[in-house]
Amino acid sequence: MRWINLLGCLAMPVALLVHYWFGRDAGGFKPWEPTATFALSGIAIIPLAGLMGTATEHLAERTGPTLGGLLNASFGNAAELIIGIVAISKGLNDVAKASLTGSILGNLLLVAGAAMLVGGWKRERQTFSRASAEANAGLLTVAVSAMLLPAIFHFTYLHTDPHLAEHEYGMSTGASIVLLAVYATGLLFTLRTHRHIFSPAPAGGPEDPAGISAIGGGWPVRKSVLALFAASFAIAVFSELLVGSVEQTAHHLGWNKVFVGVIVLAIIGNAAEHSTAVMLAHRNDMDTAMTIAYQSSLQIALFVTPLLVLLSAAFVAGGMKGVHRMDLIFTPLEVVGVFLSVWIVMVIGRNGETNWFEGALLLAVYAILAITFFYIPPAKPDGYDMGDAGHAPHVTGGAPEQPAGPAH
Repeated sequence: MRWINLLGCLAMPVALLVHYWFGRDAGGFKPWEPTATFALSGIAIIPLAGLMGTATEHLAERTGPTLGGLLNASFGNAAELIIGIVAISKGLNDVAKASLTGSILGNLLLVAGAAMLVGGWKRERQTFSRASAEANAGLLTVAVSAMLLPAIFHFTYLHTDPHLAEHEYGMSTGASIVLLAVYATGLLFTLRTHRHIFSPAPAGGPEDPAGISAIGGGWPVRKSVLALFAASFAIAVFSELLVGSVEQTAHHLGWNKVFVGVIVLAIIGNAAEHSTAVMLAHRNDMDTAMTIAYQSSLQIALFVTPLLVLLSAAFVAGGMKGVHRMDLIFTPLEVVGVFLSVWIVMVIGRNGETNWFEGALLLAVYAILAITFFYIPPAKPDGYDMGDAGHAPHVTGGAPEQPAGPAH
């Protein structure tokens, strides 16, 4: 991971130079510029996400477990949250929702699968907390229902409800409030009332890299806060470049935007967590590794996703141009992908034991899903860095403009 962080630090100034200087000519942007900016910005975000995660863990150790849990909820997936905010601010709701779906799939299948494979390769089996797995499985089931029911509603009343968009927005807003409440009660349950069950000894938090004490003592509060603000600002800058170049990059490479969001953006946003979980599993701390996979998915499904829905509504109410309200209507392929991921993780983890073969199975499911998303037909792109205003089906409270299927 060290060389990836070094590469990311080198990519930061290069990305800015390419986008604002080398990639421009008298006629605008050079043909290769969007793809180069996309790649360089994605690499640049990786060490910034790792810095934000480290600062959050140091700050959480200073504030105690309850407030530390809230900090992890707020900053544990800050890179994905910032990417999502930038995407909806440009009207790219489909990219934002695809990146959220991909983060859930990546944590449940790619992170957990790689951790099981690496950790169990030279061991007969590894164990983790069954009580924690059962509680997290219940929360994941609630998250799946929040994706499944709006999709069913959309297809059921697509041709019969003249106010479909208005009703879908109302349903998404109400469900988002419920999801945030569920996540808050989950934090209360695991960090306060049943803390003795859900607090393994070596872990300092849901995304703790083997405990803060293991890396040489905590940072002062001031240093942690400054690191958080600096990393947040830098991630916002490079997320602007990353999301702004998504459509043209996908067009140049022949990829569809859903694949870019589900696979590419999700891997970029979770790179730091991926390496941490695999490292912990290799050290035989599977309990913390599985907590990372579960909690990161839950933060996306129950915290980041509903927060983006409410933020998009606030942006529209505030008159922000080019923004459309985001709903919870995901495509059938995304809903089925998340449902299958949750189901197979629950089946494999129900006994509190893992081995390398189970990890290989999770990676196989992730590979199949990635291949399936890759072959989704690409859509015609808009102008470079101009948003997705022409693609959103739910612009007003009337009937959707594209009744052929659920749009993002």
